Amino acid sequence: MSERYARQELFYGIGKEGQKKLTGKKVAIIGCGALGCTSANLMVRSGVGCVKIIDRDFIEECNLQRQTLFDEDDISNNLPKAIAAKKKLQKINSNITIEATVAEINPSNIDSNLHDTDLIIDGTDNFETRFLINDYCVKNAIPWIYGACIGSIGITMSIIPGVTPCLRCALQDIPTFGSTETCDTAGILSPASGIIASIQAAEALKILTDNVAAVNRYLLKFDLWKNEITRLKIHNLREINICKTCKSNQFEYLKMGKYSATTTLCGRNAVQIVPVNGSNINLPMLASRLKPIGNVSFNKYMLRLETDKYVVTVFPDSRVIITGTNDLPTAKSIYAKYIGM
Repeated sequence: MSERYARQELFYGIGKEGQKKLTGKKVAIIGCGALGCTSANLMVRSGVGCVKIIDRDFIEECNLQRQTLFDEDDISNNLPKAIAAKKKLQKINSNITIEATVAEINPSNIDSNLHDTDLIIDGTDNFETRFLINDYCVKNAIPWIYGACIGSIGITMSIIPGVTPCLRCALQDIPTFGSTETCDTAGILSPASGIIASIQAAEALKILTDNVAAVNRYLLKFDLWKNEITRLKIHNLREINICKTCKSNQFEYLKMGKYSATTTLCGRNAVQIVPVNGSNINLPMLASRLKPIGNVSFNKYMLRLETDKYVVTVFPDSRVIITGTNDLPTAKSIYAKYIGM
């Protein structure tokens, strides 16, 4: 018995055989915020053979309250979340493979990033990306674990295509814009995200070790502040609903026309813009061009322009995050002004 995983191998649900299975598995974590940080940490410590972290964002001071893989030095070094997480996790477990991708998952790149994945853990902050993941996973028979947190409330659901209901069986369509709370309006309690991510990681371990019978078949909802735990029965939704994904195999969120190129970021006064025909940007050249406009700093991962009103963060794939506005037309105007459309 290896010393690193000794206590995990002693657990009846995993054992030596289960641990051996984990070493041959690959898990992708999409989004490295509060949920993604905790899930990635637990997957790496559990000995999953390959953990891939995909995140579009960089680290800000407000992240440190709940995103456990980051520190103040990461902010000073202008590190994207995926890169900073990989650096931390490699120090925890050097025996496994850790991959970091700084990107926005969308219909054009989802297959190239996830085609060789055994399981996906949701660490995203928007339903559009979750419905995209759901379509991709159902189409390709990849299990995934949905999770979400807002305020003191956390929700999670395990999805095994062909066995359990999918996310669209439960929600049917993306909630109307403005109809749900966000981090901006309700905030978020750090322990709530820690609990949901821990449940996601536990569900992942069950699936990866072929303990499917132990997988949660409910939609779990926790309110830590009110001390409430709710289990919503969803096991028959696949049978009673005419799900566009499970029943009709439409997979409409895998089509570029269904996916937005502009997104307001949760918990931030910021907008992300993803050019439809994105191309690689020469960051040193762009830094030289933008230098007269404001304070410019850059490394190989991203460039940051600070003006009196806005902060413009540019990634090599031409994706941009504009901080200082939630107004989409304003963000597009800034993009056109400084980067070019």
